[in-house]
Amino acid sequence: MTNEQILNALKHVNDPELNKSLVELNMIRNVQIDGDHIRLEVVLTISGCPLKTKIQEDIENALYKIGASNVTLTFGSMTPEERAALTQSLKRETTAENGMPDMLRPDSGVTFLTVTSGKGGVGKSTVTINLAAALAKMGKKVGILDADIYGFSIPAMLQVKDKPTMIDQTAIPVESYGVKIMSMAFFANGNSPVMWRGPMLNKWIKNFLVNTHWGELDYLLLDLPPGTGDVAIDVAAMIPQSKEIIVTTPHMVASFVASRAGTMAMHTKHEIAGVVENMAYLEESDGTKRYLFGKDGGEMLAKQLQTSVIARIPFGHPEERVTEGLYKEESMPGEMFKSLAEHFLHLNQ
Repeated sequence: MTNEQILNALKHVNDPELNKSLVELNMIRNVQIDGDHIRLEVVLTISGCPLKTKIQEDIENALYKIGASNVTLTFGSMTPEERAALTQSLKRETTAENGMPDMLRPDSGVTFLTVTSGKGGVGKSTVTINLAAALAKMGKKVGILDADIYGFSIPAMLQVKDKPTMIDQTAIPVESYGVKIMSMAFFANGNSPVMWRGPMLNKWIKNFLVNTHWGELDYLLLDLPPGTGDVAIDVAAMIPQSKEIIVTTPHMVASFVASRAGTMAMHTKHEIAGVVENMAYLEESDGTKRYLFGKDGGEMLAKQLQTSVIARIPFGHPEERVTEGLYKEESMPGEMFKSLAEHFLHLNQ
C-alpha cells in the first residue's frame, strides 16, 4: 500500500460541511504506512468540529476498502492563517468582482423564492420549511435564509439545536431534513429581541448572503418579515430575479392586508409565483371540511394580483407533524406541499 493509493482513496471523502474533498482541502497529513496499518493526521477547520465523528468513520471506511486492517487517526486543527486562506479560497470560488455571491447572477441556476405575507400569524414560515423539505426530498439542493430578522423562527420550528460552524468570518449553514439553514436565531442572545433600524438590517441580510458558504444550491427560500418594510425592500434590490410566494389565510382581512405585499412585489419588478392559502380548512375524520377562517380569501387575493392560488393547505393535526412546524410526508398537508414542490420543479424544466 502506497501513500498515493491512500490519498486517492481519500479524495472521495468530503468534509461534510464544505462538501469538498479532505485531500483537496489539505486536511490529510503525516501519512505513515506500516504494512496494512495506516496512521495519519486529520487537520480540522476548527478544534471543536461538530462532525468529527462522521469524518473519522468516512476515512476509516475508505481505507478499509483498499485493504487496511488497522487505521489510527489523530486530529488537529488549522492555524488562524490556514483558516483565513481557506476562507479566501471559498470566497474566490463563489463571489463575483463586486463582492456579491455568484449565485445572485441571473444565470447562476439558483431559483430564489421569497415567501411573504401581509401580516404575521398566517403560516408563512410553515410554508417555507415544508416547501423546502419537500424539494429536498425530491433530490434538490435547498437552502433557507430566515430573513425575518425580528421574528426569526425557522430553527425553533425544525428543532435545530446546532449553530453554524464559523471558519474565520465565513459561516457554514446548519443542515436539517436535507435543508441548509441560516437565521438570526443562531446569533441572537437567546430569545432577546433584535432592535435595529434599516442600515443594520441591510447589513445582516447582505452578510447572510455574502459571508455564508451555501455551496451548490438549486433553490434558496427566503422567509421574509410580514409587510412591506426595510428587509423586503432590500431583498428586492439584492435579488431582482426572485419569485414571490404570497401567503394568506382564507380570512378576508388577511387577504386584504396581503395584497399590499403583492403590490409591492409588482412595483419592485418581482414575479409573483402565486398565492398559497394556508389554514384553508379543517378536515374531519369523516371527510367533512370546516372552513374556520371563511372561504375564498386566497382566490380574491389572486385575482387582485393577477395570479393564481397554487396551493390550499389545510389545518394539520398534531399527530401529522414531525416537528412543531414540519408535516409528515404522508399527511394531507405533507401531500399538498409535495404537490407545491412539483409545481416549482415543473416550472424550472
